[in-house]
Parts: sequence; structure tokens; C-alpha cells
Amino acid sequence: MRNIIYWILCAFLTVAIAIVSLRYVTNFWLLSFVYSFQLHLGVVFVAASLVILAVKRQIYGFILLLVSLLLIAHGVVMLREFSQDGRAADTPPLFRLMSFNIAIDNWKNSTEITDMVIASNADVVNLLEAKPLTFHLQQLFKAYPYHIGCDSGKDTCDTLVLSKRPFVSRQVASMGSLRKNRLVISSVDFGGETINLVSAHLTKPYFDDFQMAELEDLGKVLGSIDGPLVLSGDFNSSVIAPSIQGFLREQQLITIVPEPATWPVAAGALGIAIDHIFARTPLHLRSLKRLDDNLGSNHAGLIAEFVLDKGGETSPAK
Repeated sequence: MRNIIYWILCAFLTVAIAIVSLRYVTNFWLLSFVYSFQLHLGVVFVAASLVILAVKRQIYGFILLLVSLLLIAHGVVMLREFSQDGRAADTPPLFRLMSFNIAIDNWKNSTEITDMVIASNADVVNLLEAKPLTFHLQQLFKAYPYHIGCDSGKDTCDTLVLSKRPFVSRQVASMGSLRKNRLVISSVDFGGETINLVSAHLTKPYFDDFQMAELEDLGKVLGSIDGPLVLSGDFNSSVIAPSIQGFLREQQLITIVPEPATWPVAAGALGIAIDHIFARTPLHLRSLKRLDDNLGSNHAGLIAEFVLDKGGETSPAK
């Protein structure tokens, strides 16, 4: 009986490991979200392997344990690939940016979200699914005199970018063919330094191959931008998802690792980071933190500080 249980458990774990390992063969869109959980699933697989070995100690159980550990180890390696160095840690920030998907049906917390944004002291705020803030826009515009988005009523209020300083340039565009106007490209002058700011809200990766098309369009936009760059928003995927990995490599984007987990909010620090703030050198993140309260959203918000590196010397705020 123990032998039967052993092989049944081995069979189930083998199938599960094989599904996660398909990332090394193909980037199948239906499994894209599963790939984002490679580290978490690796831990589950290790626990399952130990249960199997407790039932019966045979070589195949040890092989499953080894493969599970390799999945975890490679997940850590993939995360570290996009980690910047720590040179900016002790330099005063040039500016602060907040990015938060507040959730399109989060009306009851709109007042608290408005108060939190104003009190954040962020220089630029990137708000996604901002429709619930429709009746608080004038209050926000007093604190942030310059904005992009939410000009035509609540039915078109989705991405809202707020700034305390005037925009040098501004553009609203679309990625892919599923949803419109979820890409905002702008630039702001901070003490004589023009910083390019891009806000993106990508489709969930298991919605056919729409996200891949969006990443292709986003890559073309970023490839045409010269100078310091920040990319922030909701990617609905972690940085270890194969499609996001390829995009970050191509665009030479970096972040602080480990990134704060932003989803699911109930999991806290044990969740995964699907909301991101990336930088392209010579810009570096000085800090990257999760907001203290998700205020009814199904995502946690992020706030980051940046410094500019000029020939190896970081440029502080002016």
C-alpha cells in the first residue's frame, strides 16, 4: 500500500513540475501567470517531495526534491538579473514617484485614496483604474497642478498621471488591440534634468497573447526614448515571467530586488510583485517600498525615490 501511495504522489508531483518547467521549452500564454509563481511553486514542490520521501525513501523522490530545489535556485537567479547596484542608497533623491492601481470598482475608498496621494509628498503619481477618483479630481489638481488623463468624465477615466511640475512633453497612446489609452508617455524637468516617465497597464497574461502584443508596442516606444527613463505600472506578471524577462533585457531596465509583493494583497509579503517601477541608467532607484495600506484595492501601491548617475557620480535633488 505504501508503495502505491508513493508512486501516485510521485506521478502528481512530476506532472506539476513538468508544467512549471515548460517555460524552458515554450512561453505558452496560458501558463504565463503560472511562471510568475515559480519560486512559490518551487517551495510547494520541495514540501511535497519531503512528504513523498517520508512515505518511502527511493531515488525518484530524491530526484524530484533536487529538481524542485533547482527551480527555486533558478528563480532567485532570474530575480537578481534585473537588480541594480547599491550605489544610490546614501544619495538624496532627485524625485519621488508613486504608482498605484486603485481598482476600478473601489468607490468607497476614494476619499481615503485622495488624502493618501496628497499626503504622500510624491513629485509624480501614476494612478491606474482611476475612475473612482472622478469626484475628487479638483482636490487632486490643487495639490498636483499638472495632470494627464481623466479630462472627459468618469467613463474615460482610467490612467491618471499627476505632477507637481509642468510636463515638458506628454502623450497618451495604446498598446495592442484589447484596451485603449493605457500608455502614457511624458517628461518632467527636475532641477534642470529632464526625466522621461512612462506609465503602462498591461493585460493579464492568460488573455490569449494580448500581453505579448502590448509588450512589443511598449518596447517600440521605449526604444525611441533617449535619456533617463522610469517605467511604472501594473504588468500583471512578475519579472521572472519569460515575456517580461525578454522585455527587460531588451530595454535594459533595472529595479531593486527583492521587489515588494503587490498581489494578492491578502498574502502580504508572501505574494508576488506584478506592479513594478523600473529605471534605465543613468537613472537609479534609491528606494522602492510598498504603500502601508492598499485602501480597498486588490493591488498594493508602490513609491520609489530616484537619483541620477552622471559619469559615476549621483546627482541629488536641486
